[in-house]
Amino acid sequence: MRKTVLIAMAVMIPLAVGGCVRTAASVVTAPFKAAGQVVDWTTTSQEEADRNYGRKMRKAEAREGRERRAWEKRCRKDPETCGPYDGYVAGRDR
Repeated sequence: MRKTVLIAMAVMIPLAVGGCVRTAASVVTAPFKAAGQVVDWTTTSQEEADRNYGRKMRKAEAREGRERRAWEKRCRKDPETCGPYDGYVAGRDR
């Protein structure tokens, strides 16, 4: 008799809590989803890294252009003291 009652209860439990299974699964997976979102917020995507690098290089090239124009202007005023350009060059680490 006990076995029959246990079997009947085992069969009835999934039917009784059928709607709760999805909710329980959501509750169980929520911490993992939250952790994944935090990782996404704290890491830099390749697209974002490329965008930041492009911005950095455009600024560096603008600086080099300003310095070269100033150098050329000084050379036009006094060509005898003007040597090869040795100022800032974008993309070259010193």
